[in-house]
Amino acid sequence: MTEVINAEPVTTTDQLKKKRLSSLDALRGFDMFWIMSGEHIIHALAKVTGLPLLLWMSSQLHHTDWHGFTFYDMIFPLFLFVSGVSLPYSVSSKMIRDSRGRMVVPAENKKILYRSMLRRTLTLILLGMIVNGLLKLNSYEETRFASVLGRIGLAWFFACLIYLNSGLRGQLIWVIAILLGYWAIMMLVPVPGFGAGSLTPEGALSSYFDRLFLPGKLHNGVFDPEGLLTTVPSVATAMLGVFCGSFLQSTSFKLKRGPIQLKDVQKGLVLLAAGLLLLAIGYAWGLVFPINKRLWTSSFVLVAGGWSAILLSLFFMVIDVAGWRKWAIPFIWVGSNSILIYMCAEGLVNFGSTAAFLFGGTVNLLPPEWQPSGTAISVTLVQLLLLWILYRKKIFLKI
Repeated sequence: MTEVINAEPVTTTDQLKKKRLSSLDALRGFDMFWIMSGEHIIHALAKVTGLPLLLWMSSQLHHTDWHGFTFYDMIFPLFLFVSGVSLPYSVSSKMIRDSRGRMVVPAENKKILYRSMLRRTLTLILLGMIVNGLLKLNSYEETRFASVLGRIGLAWFFACLIYLNSGLRGQLIWVIAILLGYWAIMMLVPVPGFGAGSLTPEGALSSYFDRLFLPGKLHNGVFDPEGLLTTVPSVATAMLGVFCGSFLQSTSFKLKRGPIQLKDVQKGLVLLAAGLLLLAIGYAWGLVFPINKRLWTSSFVLVAGGWSAILLSLFFMVIDVAGWRKWAIPFIWVGSNSILIYMCAEGLVNFGSTAAFLFGGTVNLLPPEWQPSGTAISVTLVQLLLLWILYRKKIFLKI
């Protein structure tokens, strides 16, 4: 029986510095495509055609009312997961091999990274507040401080801290402690007027915590889906991506009998198996701790992480292993400027007016019932045109 004596990836400095995965940008772009305009195309086509497949896809492009899980619920955690996958690649140039043969970040490089991490996090928090309407200069009570971009910044920041200061075993302990600890406090700490274990919008501990400590306006009045306490388990979402990124970056695993070389096909299959395992655990845990995006429950972390790992394995196998890249090029355009297109689609740019100027005459030639579909497609074409130009000119919003 083979004994594993060191499960940390064995890599060389040159291997750590290899170029980023095309599949990672494509998966990030695939994720962003649905919220920038893709959902509107599906909704419009489902309404006009009534086709069962499109109707099902349309139903999946809505958030669940409370407990449950749809594809749309996965878009946010998938982006966080992908940011975690990118982390080992982004810090690889700052790593060296220590006396024990492990890849570590020297103290002087950590200081540089910490400054960069803090700057990126504060920038994302600020941009998130701008998306929420900060520049409208509303009153303090009408300003929403929590945001999607803010949570991305905070979850990524704390995942970075864990990654830079812990080995694989320590990282696993952190993730397990976060998921179990969050489960425990949500189920055992009583909320005045509701008691312990209430997972309703008003009675959940995270909602009560936001009403007490989150400044400004709450998104849903009694709770905020990007609130303070629910940000804690989102760190585990990013860490699941870190595990996958570290694994993809590795070339072999050291066993007692010697290192075993990892082929890319094997990596893809392992990611697929890991995703299925996370799904099994997450859905089982969901029987006692319901899967809920707005509460970002521990079961939700595992289910979203499982589907994210499965999608990563598929994109990796198709694009980076099989070399079928052309179909994914538009997604790569989107993924290369994901924060920019998110902010533009959330109100910074009126794509609808531009699409009407360029394609309005053509859309008006369509039968009235098909015009909403034509409008949605024209908006997507304008967005992709902008992203293509930025990609060709190598203009990227880097935070």
